[in-house]
Amino acid sequence: MSEVLVIGAGVVGLAVARAVARRGHTVVVAEAAGVIGTGVSARSSEVIHGGMYYPEGSLRARHCIAGAAMLYAFCASHGVPHRACGKLIVATDETERAAIAKIHARGVANGVEGLTLIDGAEARTLEPNLACVAALHAPGTGIIDSHALMLALQGDIEDRGGAIAFHSPVAGLARTGGAWVATVNGDELAFDAVVNAGGLGAHGVAARAAGYPSERIPPRILAKGSYFGCLGRPAFSRLIYPAPVEGGLGIHLTLDLAGRMRFGPDVEWIEAENYDVDPGRADAFVRAIRRYWPGLPEGALTPDYAGIRPKLTGAGAPAADFLIDGPAEHGLAGLVHLFGIESPGLTSSLSLAEEVADRLCP
Repeated sequence: MSEVLVIGAGVVGLAVARAVARRGHTVVVAEAAGVIGTGVSARSSEVIHGGMYYPEGSLRARHCIAGAAMLYAFCASHGVPHRACGKLIVATDETERAAIAKIHARGVANGVEGLTLIDGAEARTLEPNLACVAALHAPGTGIIDSHALMLALQGDIEDRGGAIAFHSPVAGLARTGGAWVATVNGDELAFDAVVNAGGLGAHGVAARAAGYPSERIPPRILAKGSYFGCLGRPAFSRLIYPAPVEGGLGIHLTLDLAGRMRFGPDVEWIEAENYDVDPGRADAFVRAIRRYWPGLPEGALTPDYAGIRPKLTGAGAPAADFLIDGPAEHGLAGLVHLFGIESPGLTSSLSLAEEVADRLCP
Protein backbone atom coordinates (compact mmCIF):
# COMPACT_ATOMS: atom_id res chain seq x y z
CA MET A 1 0.00 0.00 0.00
CA SER A 2 1.24 3.48 -0.91
CA GLU A 3 0.41 6.89 0.51
CA VAL A 4 -0.58 9.27 -2.28
CA LEU A 5 -1.04 13.03 -2.27
CA VAL A 6 -3.36 14.54 -4.87
CA ILE A 7 -3.10 18.31 -5.24
CA GLY A 8 -6.38 19.92 -6.24
CA ALA A 9 -9.98 18.99 -5.40
CA GLY A 10 -11.50 19.75 -8.78
CA VAL A 11 -13.26 17.05 -10.73
CA VAL A 12 -10.03 15.57 -12.12
CA GLY A 13 -8.20 15.61 -8.78
CA LEU A 14 -11.16 13.99 -7.04
CA ALA A 15 -11.46 11.36 -9.79
CA VAL A 16 -7.74 10.56 -9.48
CA ALA A 17 -7.99 10.29 -5.70
CA ARG A 18 -10.98 7.97 -6.03
CA ALA A 19 -9.17 5.75 -8.54
CA VAL A 20 -6.13 5.49 -6.26
CA ALA A 21 -8.25 4.81 -3.18
CA ARG A 22 -10.20 2.10 -5.02
CA ARG A 23 -6.88 0.30 -5.58
CA GLY A 24 -6.33 0.10 -1.85
CA HIS A 25 -3.93 3.00 -1.38
CA THR A 26 -4.13 5.73 1.23
CA VAL A 27 -4.92 9.08 -0.36
CA VAL A 28 -5.01 12.67 0.81
CA VAL A 29 -6.30 15.50 -1.38
CA ALA A 30 -4.75 18.89 -0.63
CA GLU A 31 -7.07 21.74 -1.63
CA ALA A 32 -6.12 25.40 -1.21
CA ALA A 33 -9.75 26.55 -1.02
CA GLY A 34 -12.27 25.75 1.67
CA VAL A 35 -14.55 23.54 -0.48
CA ILE A 36 -14.26 21.22 -3.46
CA GLY A 37 -14.48 22.36 -7.05
CA THR A 38 -14.02 26.13 -6.87
CA GLY A 39 -11.82 26.51 -9.97
CA VAL A 40 -12.14 25.28 -13.54
CA SER A 41 -14.59 22.56 -12.50
CA ALA A 42 -17.10 25.06 -11.09
CA ARG A 43 -17.25 27.19 -14.23
CA SER A 44 -17.79 24.83 -17.15
CA SER A 45 -20.73 24.21 -19.47
CA GLU A 46 -21.52 20.99 -17.53
CA VAL A 47 -21.65 19.02 -20.77
CA ILE A 48 -20.88 15.33 -21.22
CA HIS A 49 -19.08 15.53 -24.55
CA GLY A 50 -19.14 12.90 -27.27
CA GLY A 51 -15.54 13.04 -28.54
CA MET A 52 -16.00 14.10 -32.16
CA TYR A 53 -13.92 17.28 -32.08
CA TYR A 54 -10.50 15.88 -31.17
CA PRO A 55 -7.75 14.40 -33.40
CA GLU A 56 -7.80 10.63 -33.76
CA GLY A 57 -5.44 8.97 -31.28
CA SER A 58 -5.15 12.04 -29.05
CA LEU A 59 -5.52 11.85 -25.28
CA ARG A 60 -8.50 14.16 -25.54
CA ALA A 61 -10.29 11.86 -27.99
CA ARG A 62 -9.45 8.64 -26.17
CA HIS A 63 -10.31 9.86 -22.68
CA CYS A 64 -13.40 11.78 -23.76
CA ILE A 65 -15.00 8.73 -25.36
CA ALA A 66 -14.01 6.30 -22.62
CA GLY A 67 -14.76 8.88 -19.94
CA ALA A 68 -18.25 9.62 -21.23
CA ALA A 69 -19.23 5.96 -20.97
CA MET A 70 -17.72 5.74 -17.49
CA LEU A 71 -19.42 8.97 -16.45
CA TYR A 72 -22.88 7.85 -17.55
CA ALA A 73 -22.41 4.60 -15.62
CA PHE A 74 -21.13 6.46 -12.54
CA CYS A 75 -24.08 8.86 -12.60
CA ALA A 76 -26.52 5.96 -12.83
CA SER A 77 -24.91 4.07 -9.95
CA HIS A 78 -24.43 7.10 -7.69
CA GLY A 79 -27.62 9.04 -8.35
CA VAL A 80 -25.88 12.02 -9.95
CA PRO A 81 -28.40 14.13 -11.90
CA HIS A 82 -27.74 14.03 -15.63
CA ARG A 83 -29.53 13.71 -18.96
CA ALA A 84 -28.45 12.49 -22.40
CA CYS A 85 -30.28 15.26 -24.24
CA GLY A 86 -28.24 15.14 -27.45
CA LYS A 87 -26.65 17.93 -29.46
CA LEU A 88 -26.87 19.50 -32.89
CA ILE A 89 -23.73 21.04 -34.41
CA VAL A 90 -25.07 23.37 -37.06
CA ALA A 91 -23.97 24.90 -40.34
CA THR A 92 -25.79 28.21 -40.65
CA ASP A 93 -24.69 28.73 -44.26
CA GLU A 94 -23.18 26.71 -47.08
CA THR A 95 -19.62 27.73 -46.16
CA GLU A 96 -19.92 25.84 -42.85
CA ARG A 97 -21.02 22.51 -44.32
CA ALA A 98 -17.43 21.38 -44.75
CA ALA A 99 -16.65 22.19 -41.11
CA ILE A 100 -19.40 19.98 -39.71
CA ALA A 101 -18.63 17.24 -42.26
CA LYS A 102 -15.04 17.27 -40.97
CA ILE A 103 -16.29 16.94 -37.39
CA HIS A 104 -18.49 14.03 -38.47
CA ALA A 105 -15.57 12.26 -40.16
CA ARG A 106 -13.35 12.81 -37.14
CA GLY A 107 -16.03 11.51 -34.80
CA VAL A 108 -16.51 8.36 -36.89
CA ALA A 109 -12.74 7.80 -36.90
CA ASN A 110 -12.71 8.21 -33.12
CA GLY A 111 -15.47 5.63 -32.70
CA VAL A 112 -18.23 8.00 -31.57
CA GLU A 113 -21.54 6.19 -31.96
CA GLY A 114 -24.76 7.51 -33.43
CA LEU A 115 -23.46 10.53 -35.34
CA THR A 116 -25.69 11.52 -38.25
CA LEU A 117 -25.45 14.32 -40.80
CA ILE A 118 -28.88 15.77 -41.50
CA ASP A 119 -30.17 18.62 -43.65
CA GLY A 120 -31.77 21.80 -42.39
CA ALA A 121 -35.33 20.53 -42.74
CA GLU A 122 -34.55 17.42 -40.69
CA ALA A 123 -32.85 19.56 -38.05
CA ARG A 124 -35.94 21.75 -37.79
CA THR A 125 -38.15 18.72 -37.23
CA LEU A 126 -36.04 18.10 -34.12
CA GLU A 127 -35.77 21.76 -33.10
CA PRO A 128 -38.41 23.96 -34.81
CA ASN A 129 -36.79 27.23 -33.66
CA LEU A 130 -33.46 26.40 -35.29
CA ALA A 131 -32.09 28.05 -38.42
CA CYS A 132 -29.46 26.08 -40.34
CA VAL A 133 -28.75 24.50 -43.71
CA ALA A 134 -27.34 21.28 -42.21
CA ALA A 135 -26.46 19.78 -38.85
CA LEU A 136 -24.57 16.97 -37.20
CA HIS A 137 -26.79 15.12 -34.72
CA ALA A 138 -24.87 13.73 -31.73
CA PRO A 139 -27.41 11.90 -29.55
CA GLY A 140 -24.84 10.76 -26.97
CA THR A 141 -24.02 14.26 -25.71
CA GLY A 142 -25.49 15.07 -22.31
CA ILE A 143 -25.61 17.46 -19.38
CA ILE A 144 -24.66 16.85 -15.77
CA ASP A 145 -24.79 18.45 -12.34
CA SER A 146 -21.03 18.88 -11.94
CA HIS A 147 -21.19 19.75 -8.24
CA ALA A 148 -23.25 16.64 -7.48
CA LEU A 149 -20.66 14.64 -9.42
CA MET A 150 -17.84 16.05 -7.31
CA LEU A 151 -19.75 15.38 -4.09
CA ALA A 152 -20.23 11.77 -5.18
CA LEU A 153 -16.52 11.43 -5.93
CA GLN A 154 -15.71 12.91 -2.53
CA GLY A 155 -18.03 10.39 -0.91
CA ASP A 156 -16.30 7.48 -2.62
CA ILE A 157 -12.89 8.78 -1.52
CA GLU A 158 -13.97 9.12 2.09
CA ASP A 159 -15.76 5.76 2.08
CA ARG A 160 -12.40 4.18 1.23
CA GLY A 161 -10.53 5.96 3.98
CA GLY A 162 -9.27 8.91 1.97
CA ALA A 163 -9.40 12.49 3.18
CA ILE A 164 -9.59 16.00 1.76
CA ALA A 165 -7.53 18.66 3.53
CA PHE A 166 -9.02 22.10 2.88
CA HIS A 167 -7.16 25.40 3.18
CA SER A 168 -4.03 23.38 2.42
CA PRO A 169 -1.95 24.94 -0.37
CA VAL A 170 1.21 22.98 -1.17
CA ALA A 171 4.12 25.39 -0.80
CA GLY A 172 6.81 22.95 -1.90
CA LEU A 173 7.68 19.40 -2.93
CA ALA A 174 11.04 17.70 -2.49
CA ARG A 175 12.26 14.16 -3.11
CA THR A 176 13.85 12.93 0.12
CA GLY A 177 14.87 9.38 0.98
CA GLY A 178 12.62 7.73 -1.57
CA ALA A 179 9.56 9.81 -0.61
CA TRP A 180 8.03 13.08 -1.70
CA VAL A 181 7.92 15.59 1.15
CA ALA A 182 5.20 18.19 0.77
CA THR A 183 5.24 21.44 2.69
CA VAL A 184 1.66 22.24 3.70
CA ASN A 185 0.79 25.03 6.12
CA GLY A 186 4.31 24.90 7.54
CA ASP A 187 4.27 21.13 8.10
CA GLU A 188 6.35 18.61 6.15
CA LEU A 189 4.43 15.48 5.17
CA ALA A 190 5.89 12.45 3.37
CA PHE A 191 4.13 10.57 0.56
CA ASP A 192 5.09 7.75 -1.77
CA ALA A 193 3.55 9.50 -4.76
CA VAL A 194 2.14 12.89 -5.75
CA VAL A 195 -0.34 13.91 -8.45
CA ASN A 196 -0.50 17.56 -9.44
CA ALA A 197 -4.08 18.18 -10.56
CA GLY A 198 -3.99 21.86 -9.71
CA GLY A 199 -5.85 23.14 -12.77
CA LEU A 200 -4.97 26.80 -13.24
CA GLY A 201 -2.46 26.41 -10.42
CA ALA A 202 -0.72 23.32 -11.83
CA HIS A 203 2.15 25.32 -13.31
CA GLY A 204 2.89 26.94 -9.96
CA VAL A 205 2.88 23.59 -8.18
CA ALA A 206 5.30 22.19 -10.77
CA ALA A 207 7.61 25.17 -10.31
CA ARG A 208 7.74 24.42 -6.58
CA ALA A 209 8.68 20.74 -7.09
CA ALA A 210 12.40 20.49 -6.39
CA GLY A 211 14.24 18.57 -9.09
CA TYR A 212 11.49 18.85 -11.68
CA PRO A 213 13.05 20.45 -14.76
CA SER A 214 11.67 23.95 -15.26
CA GLU A 215 11.90 23.54 -19.03
CA ARG A 216 9.23 20.83 -18.83
CA ILE A 217 6.66 23.29 -17.49
CA PRO A 218 4.56 24.33 -20.50
CA PRO A 219 3.29 27.87 -21.14
CA ARG A 220 0.36 28.94 -18.96
CA ILE A 221 -2.16 30.55 -21.30
CA LEU A 222 -5.52 31.75 -20.05
CA ALA A 223 -8.61 31.81 -22.24
CA LYS A 224 -11.57 33.35 -20.48
CA GLY A 225 -15.05 32.35 -21.50
CA SER A 226 -18.13 34.32 -20.46
CA TYR A 227 -21.67 32.96 -20.27
CA PHE A 228 -24.99 34.74 -20.54
CA GLY A 229 -28.28 33.41 -19.23
CA CYS A 230 -31.48 33.73 -21.22
CA LEU A 231 -34.80 34.91 -19.85
CA GLY A 232 -37.96 33.06 -20.77
CA ARG A 233 -39.00 29.48 -21.47
CA PRO A 234 -36.47 27.21 -23.20
CA ALA A 235 -36.76 27.29 -26.99
CA PHE A 236 -34.74 24.09 -27.52
CA SER A 237 -34.60 20.61 -26.00
CA ARG A 238 -31.08 19.81 -27.22
CA LEU A 239 -27.75 21.57 -27.04
CA ILE A 240 -27.03 23.71 -30.10
CA TYR A 241 -23.43 24.27 -31.18
CA PRO A 242 -22.21 26.37 -34.11
CA ALA A 243 -19.23 25.41 -36.21
CA PRO A 244 -16.09 25.72 -34.00
CA VAL A 245 -14.08 28.95 -33.79
CA GLU A 246 -10.44 29.58 -32.95
CA GLY A 247 -9.82 28.74 -29.29
CA GLY A 248 -13.19 27.12 -28.60
CA LEU A 249 -16.37 25.51 -29.81
CA GLY A 250 -18.22 28.74 -30.48
CA ILE A 251 -20.98 30.46 -28.52
CA HIS A 252 -23.30 27.55 -28.02
CA LEU A 253 -26.60 26.94 -26.32
CA THR A 254 -26.51 24.70 -23.28
CA LEU A 255 -29.28 23.71 -20.93
CA ASP A 256 -29.16 23.06 -17.23
CA LEU A 257 -31.09 20.20 -15.70
CA ALA A 258 -34.01 22.53 -14.94
CA GLY A 259 -34.21 23.40 -18.65
CA ARG A 260 -32.82 26.93 -18.31
CA MET A 261 -30.94 28.14 -21.38
CA ARG A 262 -27.51 29.72 -21.22
CA PHE A 263 -25.09 30.72 -23.94
CA GLY A 264 -21.31 30.63 -24.10
CA PRO A 265 -18.49 30.52 -23.67
CA ASP A 266 -16.82 33.01 -25.95
CA VAL A 267 -13.02 33.30 -26.10
CA GLU A 268 -11.10 36.18 -24.51
CA TRP A 269 -7.32 35.81 -24.16
CA ILE A 270 -6.27 37.28 -20.81
CA GLU A 271 -3.09 37.70 -18.75
CA ALA A 272 -4.50 37.32 -15.24
CA GLU A 273 -7.47 35.54 -13.70
CA ASN A 274 -10.63 37.63 -13.84
CA TYR A 275 -14.15 36.23 -13.59
CA ASP A 276 -16.19 39.37 -14.19
CA VAL A 277 -18.70 39.14 -17.04
CA ASP A 278 -18.67 42.31 -19.14
CA PRO A 279 -22.29 43.15 -20.07
CA GLY A 280 -20.92 44.83 -23.19
CA ARG A 281 -20.05 41.43 -24.65
CA ALA A 282 -23.78 40.72 -25.03
CA ASP A 283 -23.90 42.39 -28.45
CA ALA A 284 -21.42 39.89 -29.90
CA PHE A 285 -23.37 37.06 -28.28
CA VAL A 286 -26.60 38.26 -29.86
CA ARG A 287 -25.03 38.38 -33.33
CA ALA A 288 -23.61 34.87 -32.94
CA ILE A 289 -26.78 33.35 -31.47
CA ARG A 290 -29.11 34.84 -34.07
CA ARG A 291 -27.24 33.00 -36.78
CA TYR A 292 -28.85 29.78 -35.50
CA TRP A 293 -31.73 31.21 -33.45
CA PRO A 294 -33.15 34.23 -35.24
CA GLY A 295 -35.97 34.36 -32.71
CA LEU A 296 -33.76 35.35 -29.77
CA PRO A 297 -35.87 38.05 -28.09
CA GLU A 298 -34.44 41.52 -27.71
CA GLY A 299 -32.95 42.06 -24.24
CA ALA A 300 -33.24 38.40 -23.25
CA LEU A 301 -29.57 37.87 -22.35
CA THR A 302 -28.29 38.52 -18.84
CA PRO A 303 -24.67 38.22 -17.61
CA ASP A 304 -24.22 34.88 -15.82
CA TYR A 305 -20.70 33.65 -15.04
CA ALA A 306 -17.25 33.20 -16.53
CA GLY A 307 -14.69 30.41 -16.57
CA ILE A 308 -11.04 30.22 -17.57
CA ARG A 309 -9.57 27.46 -19.72
CA PRO A 310 -6.01 26.41 -18.78
CA LYS A 311 -4.65 26.29 -22.32
CA LEU A 312 -1.17 25.33 -23.46
CA THR A 313 -1.35 27.17 -26.81
CA GLY A 314 -2.58 30.65 -27.59
CA ALA A 315 -4.37 32.55 -30.30
CA GLY A 316 -3.63 31.33 -33.79
CA ALA A 317 -2.03 28.05 -32.69
CA PRO A 318 -3.63 24.59 -32.92
CA ALA A 319 -5.25 23.42 -29.70
CA ALA A 320 -2.87 21.34 -27.59
CA ASP A 321 -3.62 17.88 -26.29
CA PHE A 322 -3.87 17.06 -22.59
CA LEU A 323 -0.39 16.80 -21.10
CA ILE A 324 0.29 14.01 -18.60
CA ASP A 325 3.91 14.25 -17.46
CA GLY A 326 4.81 11.18 -15.43
CA PRO A 327 7.87 9.23 -14.32
CA ALA A 328 8.36 7.65 -17.74
CA GLU A 329 8.72 11.12 -19.26
CA HIS A 330 10.58 13.17 -16.64
CA GLY A 331 12.41 10.44 -14.73
CA LEU A 332 11.25 11.29 -11.20
CA ALA A 333 9.59 8.34 -9.45
CA GLY A 334 6.13 8.79 -8.02
CA LEU A 335 5.27 12.16 -9.57
CA VAL A 336 2.62 13.02 -12.17
CA HIS A 337 1.79 16.52 -13.38
CA LEU A 338 -1.42 17.25 -15.31
CA PHE A 339 -1.30 20.32 -17.55
CA GLY A 340 -3.84 21.81 -19.93
CA ILE A 341 -6.80 19.81 -18.68
CA GLU A 342 -9.51 21.94 -20.24
CA SER A 343 -12.60 20.75 -22.11
CA PRO A 344 -13.38 17.85 -22.29
CA GLY A 345 -11.72 17.49 -18.87
CA LEU A 346 -14.93 16.91 -16.93
CA THR A 347 -16.12 14.27 -19.40
CA SER A 348 -12.66 12.66 -19.41
CA SER A 349 -12.12 12.76 -15.65
CA LEU A 350 -12.81 9.13 -14.72
CA SER A 351 -10.80 7.79 -17.66
CA LEU A 352 -7.90 10.19 -17.06
CA ALA A 353 -7.91 9.08 -13.42
CA GLU A 354 -7.37 5.45 -14.37
CA GLU A 355 -4.41 6.33 -16.59
CA VAL A 356 -2.82 8.38 -13.82
CA ALA A 357 -3.39 5.58 -11.33
CA ASP A 358 -1.85 3.10 -13.78
CA ARG A 359 1.26 5.25 -14.05
CA LEU A 360 1.67 5.59 -10.29
CA CYS A 361 0.39 2.45 -8.65
CA PRO A 362 -0.75 -0.26 -11.08
